[in-house]
Amino acid sequence: MKMVILSGDDIEAVEETAEGLLEGDDADEKNGGDVLVAAEMAYSLVFDAESEMTVFEIAVAEAGTYVFFTEHMPFEFEANEHFFKDADGTDVEPIAQEPDMDHDHDHDHGHDDHAHGHDGHAHGEHDPHAWLSPDNAAVWLNVIAGKLSAADPDNAGTYFANAAAAREELEAVSADVNATLEAVRGLRFIVFHDAYQYFETAFDFPASGAISIGDATDPSPARIAEIQGRVADESIQCVLSEPQFNPGLVATVLDGTEATTAVLDPLGSDLEPGPDLYPQLLRNLAGSLASCL
Repeated sequence: MKMVILSGDDIEAVEETAEGLLEGDDADEKNGGDVLVAAEMAYSLVFDAESEMTVFEIAVAEAGTYVFFTEHMPFEFEANEHFFKDADGTDVEPIAQEPDMDHDHDHDHGHDDHAHGHDGHAHGEHDPHAWLSPDNAAVWLNVIAGKLSAADPDNAGTYFANAAAAREELEAVSADVNATLEAVRGLRFIVFHDAYQYFETAFDFPASGAISIGDATDPSPARIAEIQGRVADESIQCVLSEPQFNPGLVATVLDGTEATTAVLDPLGSDLEPGPDLYPQLLRNLAGSLASCL
């Protein structure tokens, strides 16, 4: 895993420098026990596969604020120990942090390219539907276990064991979803709600775009004609709506096209709350997609 340590009072002020270093070909390889310093260079951290923990020492030349950039969020690697401690072994918490999806260049670049095909719907700077990526869910499991353990240390082992079991289940779910989607990869679909970019990225199954029709009023004849033209021109095989859209409205929009339609529910609103909800939610999304295509 690559890491860059820079002196700076603000993440954004040194972000461009850090990203250039992380994306470069040069990195100083460091093994457990080696010393890292704040400098304009990238480290490549090598973890000991035979050990439960690999520890690196950070030498601070002078007091100040330091910014750490990593290819993965450090808490992904937490088990029973916090990822950052001072010389006395006391946990050190960051005064600010940003999620890895904001600093991972490959993810951002792919997301930008993908977003160019999505029009008429936006959620601001960040897509809030992050739970639709099982990779995000796997990270959150460890974070949740850590928070629960801090509040209830006597049961920390149980919390982390449950998180580990859940991560294994997510791997199985991801395999099931990929198997379901494999037969229809490459076919074209669009969505009425641009809520699935995390799912699309996680399973390499991109939509051809998003079309906003609104869920409160009927679209105008001109808007219907525009959507129908796009479906025809781009050879769209499937148009996906959600439970809040009037089925009659969807039928009107697709009248005269050869596209099929299906309903996706990114919230799993009809699923029974409990440990099976999230795995079933992902499987349902894949099943609806595959049956529509």
